[in-house]
Amino acid sequence: MKRSAKWYNNQLFPWLLPIVFIVLWQLLGQYKILTSTLLPTPVEIAQAGIRLFKTGDLQEHVLISTQRALIGFFIGGAVGFALGLFNGTILFFERLTDTTIQMVRTIPHLALIPLVILWFGIDESAKIFLVAVGVMFPIYINTFNGIKNVDRKLIEMGTVYGLSKWKLFTNIILPGSLPSILVGIRYALGVMWMSLIVAETIGADSGIGFMATNAREFMQMDIVVLTIVLYAILGKLSDVIAKLFEKRLLKWNAAFNK
Repeated sequence: MKRSAKWYNNQLFPWLLPIVFIVLWQLLGQYKILTSTLLPTPVEIAQAGIRLFKTGDLQEHVLISTQRALIGFFIGGAVGFALGLFNGTILFFERLTDTTIQMVRTIPHLALIPLVILWFGIDESAKIFLVAVGVMFPIYINTFNGIKNVDRKLIEMGTVYGLSKWKLFTNIILPGSLPSILVGIRYALGVMWMSLIVAETIGADSGIGFMATNAREFMQMDIVVLTIVLYAILGKLSDVIAKLFEKRLLKWNAAFNK
């Protein structure tokens, strides 16, 4: 049993399916089963990336998109965490605001685009606002549920031992809710990039979404697919960083220390 467990624990194993997919994709394009006008090959996409890298356009647009995503993530994440914290620990706030937040949460945040354009126009604040709204709710709901699901017996034990409210929070409530909060962050990172993709295709003059829109108008399919690949890479990189934080912060939890 131990011997069979070793081969799939290899660091390269998770990349097996993507590599097979890329090789198959290249072969289909190489033998003209898929035409370049329909779907360019990975080699053609890589060549487009190198071309844009040499001109400096690739780095510029990726940096701008990353800045928008991170600013929106930190604003929405901070608001979502604060609301989840207050509603999870103070019954008054939960009764006052949770029902309203849950109602607003059911509205697709991308449906707000017409209103956002009227409120903010099509400048940076509109894109950041859409990302922030998308990120806020996953972090809120996971923070709120994480705090609510902390073992009440542990809280009672801490109270019996005379822990102050601050120590009760930092030593019992926060560590107990952290797995749920980190799941919310990982989910929110995916929503962050999805929101940005839509936001950047609306009146943008820079960013990865602008590259995609501009390339579509000139039928540059290699650049259009390249932008999709860039979003996928950035999304994967975000998830990898989140998992590293997860491992570091949850070393005490056996389920996350494998």
